[in-house]
Amino acid sequence: MSTFTLTSNSIAEEQLHDKRFSFNSFGNDGDNISPQLAWENAPEGTKSFAVTCFDPDAPTDCGFWHWQVINIPASTHELTEGASTHLAAGLEMRNDYGFNGYGGACPPEGHGIHRYVFTVWALPCEKMEVPDDASCALVSFMLNGTALAKSTITAHYQR
Repeated sequence: MSTFTLTSNSIAEEQLHDKRFSFNSFGNDGDNISPQLAWENAPEGTKSFAVTCFDPDAPTDCGFWHWQVINIPASTHELTEGASTHLAAGLEMRNDYGFNGYGGACPPEGHGIHRYVFTVWALPCEKMEVPDDASCALVSFMLNGTALAKSTITAHYQR
């Protein structure tokens, strides 16, 4: 049996990612481009995918959600670099910056290295039953409760 695997040409496990994937506000001057992500060997019964990016090191009580894409068709196995806001299928949820789409890394100046956990989720449903304006916490709760499998890449960034 093959392992459900997430790979990327843009980011690498436990490596600092390029500034082009960081946010372009709050004193940060990145390009806010979403990274390329690809996955393979989804488990039997997968009917859709979701992709998320979460910073557990954000100076909040609950981390920081940078990206959530749900309802990605099971026939899709890659999001190209810069795909956010240009997806042919899938629904980008509101991130913790307050807009729908990818919001890149933006740790506070001098706060050290932050981890950005990119995860692909294999789901047993074609469509997640959440409101279009669902909170990141609700989407995360639903993903953790229903996923058949998940795979992650944890990239790092520091200002």
